[in-house]
Amino acid sequence: MPRKQREIRTDIGWSDASSINLFGRDFPSEILGHLNLGDMGFLELTGRFPQPTESRMFNAMVVTLVEHGITPSALVARMTYLGAPESLQGAVAAGLNGLGTVFVGSIEGAAKMLREAMPTPNPEADFDELARSVVGAFTAQKRIVPGIGHPFHKPIDPRTPRLKQLAQENGFDGPYLKLMDAVAGEAGRASGKVLPMNATGAIGALCCEMGFDWRICRGLGVMARAVGLVGHILEESRKPMAEEIWHRIEDIATAHMRPNSEAEKK
Repeated sequence: MPRKQREIRTDIGWSDASSINLFGRDFPSEILGHLNLGDMGFLELTGRFPQPTESRMFNAMVVTLVEHGITPSALVARMTYLGAPESLQGAVAAGLNGLGTVFVGSIEGAAKMLREAMPTPNPEADFDELARSVVGAFTAQKRIVPGIGHPFHKPIDPRTPRLKQLAQENGFDGPYLKLMDAVAGEAGRASGKVLPMNATGAIGALCCEMGFDWRICRGLGVMARAVGLVGHILEESRKPMAEEIWHRIEDIATAHMRPNSEAEKK
């Protein structure tokens, strides 16, 4: 029996010879010149223009994720560009492939954790009790709680207080941000370590406050970090470091295999 065909449909946009329409709006006259890049990202995810407070908050969230120095994703992009300078997009893609549960992609993990703990926002929830349950579950499964702690930003990730300030100023200081705070506090008490809410934890909570599906939250990092990686590749083309890193690491990693003196060579 032939398979029943399902509808093929997009509600994002269409175009013909003389027009381009996105989400029911004329692209040249209603979008082009009216929306900045962050607002365009918001439109793609929601199908509507952001309110002013949403624009400020969303833009702050994605700007936070654009750049963080010589991170693994930046190194991968630079190394890929060294080997394939004709493929800028390949180098960016290589860097983006590393946005997972440890770097940047932990936004998704934090948002999923918060949504599962509190499926609908509840300002009256017992956040401490919810946090104990969340941390207990992660501990029992020997899993790292997403969105807390940082390799070198201690005791505070400097981005987090600013994001929380902006959330308060723009009306997004809600129950998910409070729950994320409580989870960070409980995880710290349970482990005996300093585990502050990091930027991805704050952004994961803010994604929940803004109503984003947790399955798309990693996408904010992908959108933003692509911009940063293009900047790294531009710098690499002007002031290369990838080849030096390659040779230096090779020298260090293989030093134990080489004779230390002329006498040892003999």
